[in-house]
Amino acid sequence: MEFVERGAFPHMSLPLEGLAAVVTGAGRGLGRAEALELARLGASVVVNDFGQPGRDGSGAASAAPAEEVAAEIREAGGKAVAHTGDVADHQQARELVELAIDTYGKLDILVNNAGILRDRMIFSMSEDEWDSVIRVHLKGHFNTIRFASAHWRERSKEAGGPVYGRIVNTSSEAFLAGSAGQPNYAAAKGGVVGLTTSTALALRKYGVTANAICPRARTRMTSDVFAGFAEPGAGEVDPLAPEHVAPLVGYLASPAARRVNGQVLVVHGGMVAVVERPRVAAQFDAAGGVFGFAELDEALSPYFASRPEGETFGAAEVLGLRRG
Repeated sequence: MEFVERGAFPHMSLPLEGLAAVVTGAGRGLGRAEALELARLGASVVVNDFGQPGRDGSGAASAAPAEEVAAEIREAGGKAVAHTGDVADHQQARELVELAIDTYGKLDILVNNAGILRDRMIFSMSEDEWDSVIRVHLKGHFNTIRFASAHWRERSKEAGGPVYGRIVNTSSEAFLAGSAGQPNYAAAKGGVVGLTTSTALALRKYGVTANAICPRARTRMTSDVFAGFAEPGAGEVDPLAPEHVAPLVGYLASPAARRVNGQVLVVHGGMVAVVERPRVAAQFDAAGGVFGFAELDEALSPYFASRPEGETFGAAEVLGLRRG
């Protein structure tokens, strides 16, 4: 891990210098890359990871993943502490935010990344498979935002004006494109977008921004998603490396992104796409002010008949990837 040289640009400070960050799910994969990037840019970091080995949330919790990343940051000259709690637990999420405040005097940046997968077709999914994924992804995002936002609101009251706050949430293109075997995950990630836009509106008067990213990366969570897709050759850049997602998180966490709020951005490799909010594709007005069945049939059936049968966006098309 290489930090930006503090003396390299005498007229500039590091973009996140003096700021304190929490990154959840930061023991591996994307979260680890994001925690390292924030530290590289000058932030003091609380590295959170519950440490279960299974991507489905199975196995005994372990402090090792979070502790190892925190140690890596400190060894490189940064500031970091580990937190090994479960962000889907309301009290443990509170303790995570409090740890940042107690350690660094405040919290400025919250990056929500923790998640699990329990894939199943909708007709086979169990209640527990549904609940567990919604709990970790969606409730986990809510829990940390709940306590971080209360901290920023209180600071704003004390300051008599806006304070510094950045939230970066993790959604997925599974919510945009659908994912046949992931109804729980797609629903949770769609919920994250709704939570993000609501939070962005609620907190903007306090100086806080909230944005969501839809990252594409080879991680433990996506090992089967990208299985069979073209691997980089010797000396070539892997566009799906988690390290290519982290710079966008660093940017969104920085003062430079003060005008970016309530946005959803797809990111991988050398590409960032700003997702436009849903637009009306067609509108039909009832002749008499209200619709009946026959008039709806006359208006809507020809419209949908003119579109390709079963028109949907498949994962490969949305991801813009090709199998090797």
